[in-house]
Amino acid sequence: MNLPEQADLEVPRLGDCQIPSPATARHLPFVDDSERILLSSSTKLVQSYIDAGKPLPSLEAAGPRREIFFDPEGLTCGIVTCGGLCPGLNDVIRSIVMTLHYVYGVRRIIGFRYGYAGLSKSPVQPPVFLSPESVAAIHEHGGTILGSSRGPQSVADMVDTLVNWKVDILFTIGGDGTQRGAHDIAGEILKRNLRIAVIGVPKTIDNDLEWIDRSFGFLTAVEAARPAILSAHAEAKGAQFGIGLVKLMGRHSGFIAVRASLANPDVNFCLIPEVPFTLHGQGGFLDVLTARLRQRKHAVIVVAEGAAQDILQDPRHQERDASGNLKLKDVGAFLRDEIKKHCASRSLPVAIKYIDPSYTIRSLPANSNDSAYCLVLGQNAVHAGMAGRTDMVVGYSNGRFTHIPIRLVTGRRKQVDPRGEQWQYLLQMTGQPAVMVGGAE
Repeated sequence: MNLPEQADLEVPRLGDCQIPSPATARHLPFVDDSERILLSSSTKLVQSYIDAGKPLPSLEAAGPRREIFFDPEGLTCGIVTCGGLCPGLNDVIRSIVMTLHYVYGVRRIIGFRYGYAGLSKSPVQPPVFLSPESVAAIHEHGGTILGSSRGPQSVADMVDTLVNWKVDILFTIGGDGTQRGAHDIAGEILKRNLRIAVIGVPKTIDNDLEWIDRSFGFLTAVEAARPAILSAHAEAKGAQFGIGLVKLMGRHSGFIAVRASLANPDVNFCLIPEVPFTLHGQGGFLDVLTARLRQRKHAVIVVAEGAAQDILQDPRHQERDASGNLKLKDVGAFLRDEIKKHCASRSLPVAIKYIDPSYTIRSLPANSNDSAYCLVLGQNAVHAGMAGRTDMVVGYSNGRFTHIPIRLVTGRRKQVDPRGEQWQYLLQMTGQPAVMVGGAE
């Protein structure tokens, strides 16, 4: 595994911190700027850097600073949520508002509506002012009180909006597309020589941002998948040659499908984008599935939404959404139909039940683990912004909350390693072959 150079791990700053933090009155344990968190805990990797005489790659520790950059008096902060819904969005909004208000005494907090569209020259709805009273109970509900959207907006227009509203710190809550937009906004701000901080809170239910151990919403999604998988197992066991098929989220990375399967050991097959398979031929998925049905009389299948897109997609006619993401074909419905046809041709009367809880899951309130995680993410985002950091996200790396440059987390996608521990645990549990690529029948 190649680690970034230390220069690539440094977070930009708007200037020196010279204002005593109001957090002193709350007796918070301050973090020194010199405190760093190693990017890797592998002693072998660390030793290789020591032997080469190179600095150990490390990230700046998150947390409140004794001196801050912005004077809270008269400060204006903005919040925007972008992309698909995810459990915990409201928790992060609430945490940012509460920390700004009660720890730093910031009174002017603006929520921009419906994602970056709310920062455009002509927003559909004007911004709203946020206060502790208006966000007090939002963590009890799914979705986002600010609304969300996909698709690019003019960076120049968005910075103009920030200037017009006199925003000093912008908090961007969203996934890789959102944070790429935040990076562009920070670049335009730098070009204009403005003193506006841009702080990202990474949101991806798929847990697919590099250098971040866990993104919020992921554990809620795994927990919420459990009833669907239990239902699939009950349905499968309830009929001779019964099959329970569950589709879970995971466009490019199968972390939800893998973790949910490990948490539900009745799963017999887990199909993810990182491990290609073929349907037909000896040793292909349908061949292996048929063999199990004849032997055990039932099967439970979990499939990530991005699996088998190489089979489903016609490279000549690919559709994309407003953010430029490839529109996925429904792998669940496809597998259901292919399984039916394959088994019918072999006189195997299967009873298949297809369950897709995706939209139900992503619109849920955060569970207790994610809610606590979102609280601390929001707090550390505020601490970073008040300390004049910019063009960064707050993350959780190597067991600590850290500051990570945006360009680092959007540089490449985190995926399940087919040679890694998680996938090996899953293969042991399910008993499925490591390779399901069919040859001649």
